[in-house]
Amino acid sequence: MTKLLTGATGVLALADGTILQGIGVGATGTALGEVVFNTAMTGYQEILTDPSYMSQILAFTFPHVGNTGVNLEDVEQIGGGAETSARGAIFRDLPTDPANWRAELPGGGDLDGWMKRRGVVGLSGVDTRALTARIRDGGAPHAVIAHDPDGKFDLEALVARAKAWTGLVGLDLAKDASTLQSFDWDEGLWDWPEGYARVDAFGKSVVVIDYGVKRNILRALASTGAKITVVPATTSAEEVLARNPDGIVLSNGPGDPAATGVYAVPEILKLVDSGKPLFGICLGHQMLALALGAKTIKMDQGHHGANHPVKDLTTGKVEIVSMNHGFTVDRDSLPDAVVETHVSLFDGTNCGIALKDRPVFSVQHHPEASPGPTDSLYLFDRFRDLMGPRG
Repeated sequence: MTKLLTGATGVLALADGTILQGIGVGATGTALGEVVFNTAMTGYQEILTDPSYMSQILAFTFPHVGNTGVNLEDVEQIGGGAETSARGAIFRDLPTDPANWRAELPGGGDLDGWMKRRGVVGLSGVDTRALTARIRDGGAPHAVIAHDPDGKFDLEALVARAKAWTGLVGLDLAKDASTLQSFDWDEGLWDWPEGYARVDAFGKSVVVIDYGVKRNILRALASTGAKITVVPATTSAEEVLARNPDGIVLSNGPGDPAATGVYAVPEILKLVDSGKPLFGICLGHQMLALALGAKTIKMDQGHHGANHPVKDLTTGKVEIVSMNHGFTVDRDSLPDAVVETHVSLFDGTNCGIALKDRPVFSVQHHPEASPGPTDSLYLFDRFRDLMGPRG
């Protein structure tokens, strides 16, 4: 078994017995999950609070993290903590002290302190380039991340725990990431210098089915002028349609789409059959594809970052987007009634579909740009237009 270096207060124990060690950051204790790398250069707070990262440990490829601090505005999940978002974080260097006017939070606006309060276990001083190459070549490993200020670790037990974990395949995590009760949303996109402002709804009504929705998706929808109502993941199609919405959104979220689809796909199919405009995002995209007769598969390392090139096949334009997914729609399984609308220029995987004869479409990436570029915000306008003239 690996011998710990003097001064090591954090470790990452992989299921194959590999031990990475360094300096512990954030919360003490341990966390279990799948290790993935994220290539974004900004937005670490949005990334760490994205519910789609539930049961995952994030390795940031950008080496310098922490300089913008943390704040109340950049939290993406509606509620909960590390249990329903990223479980751990891995950095090349120790997080730096904040040097940004937005770094303001009760208890302090520094990343390390925020991670402690939130319960995110961190590890710094790791060769993240080597770890990224390992994930790229061998897939996302199962691991336990641990932080002990005294440097006392039972490495054999940590490895055994990682090895025993069955992984994300077959896991329905959306129920835990979802809201427990319905609520309305009226906050719009961030606008200098006011920040996030309330939006007076003057257009259509939209029901968002929450499988782990991000706040900025709701903000982008509200900024189109729509009246937004968010409902739990287990809400039936009958309950959704009883609200008589002008459009329906299937949100992003964590876990295996086939597992969540056991209860969600039959309801999604009813919503498709209703003729209402429907917009799916990430997990919502995958489950819409399942409802239409396609298949989903687990990716080796997934797509995680804010600099992924995607081509919109309906316009021929290339956009740079934010992505966070470990499953993908098998493009070869798409039925004849479905047209592929977007494709990844990294590996050719499917990134968007639409029904030929109904106002239904979805994308794999995160068009709300939080974090990331705003190239895909037009998709919210496309969805608004499908709902018809503003009321």
